[in-house]
Amino acid sequence: MGQEWLEGDMNFTIVLYRIDRYKTKKDDVYGEVVEDGIQFMAPVELKGLVQVMAPTNKFYGNSRVEIQEPGSMKFSVYQKTLDDLGVEIWMGDYLGYYESEDRVRYYTVTNDGKVTSDNTHNMFGFKPYYRTITCVPAQEVEFRGV
Repeated sequence: MGQEWLEGDMNFTIVLYRIDRYKTKKDDVYGEVVEDGIQFMAPVELKGLVQVMAPTNKFYGNSRVEIQEPGSMKFSVYQKTLDDLGVEIWMGDYLGYYESEDRVRYYTVTNDGKVTSDNTHNMFGFKPYYRTITCVPAQEVEFRGV
């Protein structure tokens, strides 16, 4: 995916739910997050290109019960947009994407796109100008919006 998406008006709105890593409650022994201990910053709306991948069929555990998992998502956003808003996207943050007027699907960031040393994401091998964030669908019991 090069610059072709930059030319048209193909931007979609994504809502970024950033985890507040300073206020999140952790246990004293292992530093793991306690139940209901995750704290979030205020949600931020971003515009960018959204690509939802095709869903996959998987077996549930070792059984023969087949389930259909929603596809993962790639979200490309200008680095300047993130800089202007003063936000950073980290692995573990959540993104909300409106699939329709009344349906939001939530995703967990698995690749924050910070390594942008390839020629696709930077200008003439010098300065990164956009990032591609990869996400997987979040289970409804995991995250339902703030």
